[in-house]
Amino acid sequence: MFRSRSKDEQAATPRVAASSKQPRDPQAPKGRPTPKRAVAQSQRRTVAATPANRKEASKRAREARRADLARQREALASGDERYLPARDKGPVRRFARDFVDSRFCVAEFFLPLAVIILILSMLPSMQVKNASLLLWMGVIVMIVIDSIGIGVRLRKQLAARFPDEPRRGAVAYALMRTLQMRRLRLPKPQVKRGERP
Repeated sequence: MFRSRSKDEQAATPRVAASSKQPRDPQAPKGRPTPKRAVAQSQRRTVAATPANRKEASKRAREARRADLARQREALASGDERYLPARDKGPVRRFARDFVDSRFCVAEFFLPLAVIILILSMLPSMQVKNASLLLWMGVIVMIVIDSIGIGVRLRKQLAARFPDEPRRGAVAYALMRTLQMRRLRLPKPQVKRGERP
């Protein structure tokens, strides 16, 4: 612990100190090469473009967010792949959307049927209430059977068309799309009913 250093260690120490005291290259006084003029000017511009305070920075961030959201809304309406949200991007998701949009689905009529059934269940007649309950159960069973069929067929089509692409979540994405009425779907349908995707 308190013993003296060996002679080899004592001899190595001055050499390291002497090598670190060598003069720096005068062409690179800061230990790095001088940047090219274009690089230096672009760095000065970015420094000048940075906001002076937090209020200005948050204002710029809000404006950038608004512009991105506006671009996404336009893309959702037009189907422009470049500006779609991440959950809607890619050929697999596009095929899943087209697969659902090209056919009738029982689930897309769920909301109108639910409103009708709710109105029927509020009527005073007991027979109408029982009929609305049976109708409700029938609608649920038809939606489940239709969704299973769509899921199986879509999974087969995706495996055949996109064997090397990641397909995780595409079937669930398509089934969630079936629950929306066709005219309310976003991104807007790009294929007509009966058309092959």
